[in-house]
Amino acid sequence: MFDLRPVGYVIGLLVAMLGATMFVPMALDLVDGNSHWEAFFVSGLVTCVAGGLVSLSCHNRRGEGLSLQQTFLLTTGVWLALPMFGALPFLLGATEARLVDAFFEAMSGLTTTGSTVFSDLESLPRGMLLWRGLLQWLGGIGIIVVAMVFLPELRVGGMQIFRSEGFDTFGKILPRATEISSRISVIYVSLTAMCALAYVITGMGAFDATVHAMTTIATGGFANYDVSFGAFTAGTEYVAVMFMILAALPFVRFVQLTAGTARPLLQDTQIRAFLLTVLVIVIMVTSWQVLTNGLGSEAGFRKVLFNATSIVTGTGYASADYMQWGGFPVSVLFFAGLIGGCAGSTACSIKIFRYQLLFATIRSQIRKIQHPSGVFTPTYQGRTIDDDVLSSVMSFFVFFTVSLGGLAVLLGMTGLDFTTALSGAAAALANIGPGLGETIGPAGNFSTLNDTAKWLLAVGMLIGRLELLAVYVLFTVQFWRA
Repeated sequence: MFDLRPVGYVIGLLVAMLGATMFVPMALDLVDGNSHWEAFFVSGLVTCVAGGLVSLSCHNRRGEGLSLQQTFLLTTGVWLALPMFGALPFLLGATEARLVDAFFEAMSGLTTTGSTVFSDLESLPRGMLLWRGLLQWLGGIGIIVVAMVFLPELRVGGMQIFRSEGFDTFGKILPRATEISSRISVIYVSLTAMCALAYVITGMGAFDATVHAMTTIATGGFANYDVSFGAFTAGTEYVAVMFMILAALPFVRFVQLTAGTARPLLQDTQIRAFLLTVLVIVIMVTSWQVLTNGLGSEAGFRKVLFNATSIVTGTGYASADYMQWGGFPVSVLFFAGLIGGCAGSTACSIKIFRYQLLFATIRSQIRKIQHPSGVFTPTYQGRTIDDDVLSSVMSFFVFFTVSLGGLAVLLGMTGLDFTTALSGAAAALANIGPGLGETIGPAGNFSTLNDTAKWLLAVGMLIGRLELLAVYVLFTVQFWRA
């Protein structure tokens, strides 16, 4: 049995840090004269003490290196422990949520999924709205670090192809995680501040601008209103589109840009493919709206641009009920949600680079069929794709498809209709936010689902956010024997 203390040390430390952030919404409720500050105080105290005790008890084995097994366990353990404690304010605070709802909301927040079980958001205290935004903001920067440090090291889903992206982490996972976090944090905070300022300029109040900036840069999608971005001006929607796209780009490119190197950003084929994908989807849906529904105005284009960008990036905001647009736009947007943004961003889902690798492999195979005696090797960004990368990517696609089908079947067994079960499974695994249909579509939420379905969806969010295999490996006998 491998030593769990280095894992416990890091998890305990992060739990304690999460507890410390609970005092921020507590202070806001105090300023507002809202008695619900007590819930944040108790939650923060419990979380800090619990995390601190675990960290202190494992302090003598903190070390600088982690084995492969410890890294897998740490990656999943963090995203399981933090929602447990992040749910406390929902349990004790103004929402007075049941355990399943509190955990669902916290998991949705930290995985930046954006699905919600809460209604009448406008009536919630500002401290509770801020806490929802903070959960997503912290989850956003957390997943960037995981994508840049841990997943390449674990060789999950082809992410090892990015091990050479300026960060050599082999054998030095924890020190490099700290270094990368500090460099990324500057970019992350700067983008959040710029987004908040832009929102204020377009007419948002300071509080709304702050919370929505956090959930925009995290591509999370928690909003302060039941109608999401339907409550804001046209200018605000355009600002959101711009920052959702920025947040879906590889953050390592921003680090390189601040270091004075713009070439990697301009030459990254993943970025080009992502931008082209968004453009094609917007053109397709806009053309349908003009030709079929006669909506050729600026407002019609803006609604398509905003909602399409929100879904592709996995943000989950909505400014219109696109279920009313017709079968073709809904189908396009459903599959758009399974594309995702770039690796190393806050965006979720399958990711653009995996489709690029898949198409490169298919193209190579077709050429081999046409010219049996030829030698054709798939490439990515001018580099030959190793067999282990291709194997990892293909395994990811298989596991994603099987997981999507399995989760949809399980949800159907709880009594959900086909559309709700399938779109709910996709929304959870791809961390998109809203599903399809009247119940969990852009005009609804997840509050009316049965408890079993909510637990299943919460598990789906965790599995999807950690690229599936990082979680599944924990359930193999070989992992625990190693």
